[in-house]
Amino acid sequence: EGEAITPRLSGLIAPMCIEGRQLDSEGFSRLLSGAMQSPGAVSFVIGSSYGLADQVKGLGRGISMSPMTFPHQLARVMLCEQIYRGLQILRGAPYHK
Repeated sequence: EGEAITPRLSGLIAPMCIEGRQLDSEGFSRLLSGAMQSPGAVSFVIGSSYGLADQVKGLGRGISMSPMTFPHQLARVMLCEQIYRGLQILRGAPYHK
């Protein structure tokens, strides 16, 4: 899986893994803001039910949604919501409260 994912990644690489750092919403919005200042994409990588290969985890600074484990389908929805929330924070919108 790691060998299949690696060639498709570009820009800021953020492996989503339980070992990663936990961010609050404001911290996540700062990560998005920083990523938007540099050219290229942002690659959030969510692994399968087997997790992420060490080679993928080593490509970027990991982010953890929680110390709990979630199905990867649910993690995608949660990540989408956090991206939306982070962008709303950057806009100064009241959504996130």
